[in-house]
Parts: sequence; structure tokens; C-alpha cells
Amino acid sequence: MTTAAAKKVLVIGYGNPAREDDGLGPAAAEAIEKYAITGISVDADYQLTVEDAAAVAQHDIVIFIDAAVKGKEPFSFSRLTPKRQESFSSHSVDPEAVVGLAKELFNASTETYILAIRGYSFAMFKEEMTAQASDNLNKALQFIVPLLKARSFKQALKG
Repeated sequence: MTTAAAKKVLVIGYGNPAREDDGLGPAAAEAIEKYAITGISVDADYQLTVEDAAAVAQHDIVIFIDAAVKGKEPFSFSRLTPKRQESFSSHSVDPEAVVGLAKELFNASTETYILAIRGYSFAMFKEEMTAQASDNLNKALQFIVPLLKARSFKQALKG
């Protein structure tokens, strides 16, 4: 059994920073990368693609981070369940489908989670987050950084 410290962890923040609060995922990834936590790989992109399944399969734990249009404030954290998607678009793949592909194509048993940070404004072509979304980002970072350092996430689901 792999010890917590030896687990390979990947953080994938995704969203479009040019659409106000939609940039919460990449902003979180950038902030986490600055912590330089040993053994934590960080990636950021506009959207998830089928190619991300290979990266998921190469890690023990993957945390997806995205902006939430609605839902719990300031953020929610939950386990992902792989799902099979019959067809794919070149525009976007949801994290459950990426995990499903990793399982189907690579026999991956990666532990996967999503950190959904509540956003409020998603207008086009404005590279500035709302103050409330920025505050939610800071609260989400205070939550996730200690978990990343400990490489322990299941306990955070309780309560």
C-alpha cells in the first residue's frame, strides 16, 4: 500500500479567465503551484479534454477545480464517480467523463475529487473576478492546501 506522502497527486484547474469568475479554476491552480508542495503536480487549462484521461491514469489522486455557476457557497468538495460518455465534443469534457475514460482505457483506479468554487459573473471578455468569487477562492485555498500537504482527502468529505 502506498503511504500518503508517496501518493502522486495532480491538481487540474480549468476555466476561462477571460470570462470573469470562470477563471476560478486556473486561478486556484496558479495559487496552489506557488506553494510548491513536494509531489503535487499542477495543471491549468481552459477546458478538460479526452487527453486528460492519460494524466489522470498516471496519478493516485486527482483534484479537479472549477467555477460553479450555482451551488454551495463559498465552495463544495466532493468525490467524483466515473461515467461513460457515448460521444465526445472537441469543446469540453466533464471531469466524470475524463475519469471514466481513464478507467476504461488505462484501467485506472485513481481517487478523484472536484473542488467547485462558487462564481457569480461569467460575462465575456473581462479578465477580472468579482470580489465575492475572489473571497470564495481564498476560502477554498485555505481548505485545500492543508489537504494537499497531507495528501488526505476522504476525511474532508465527512461533516
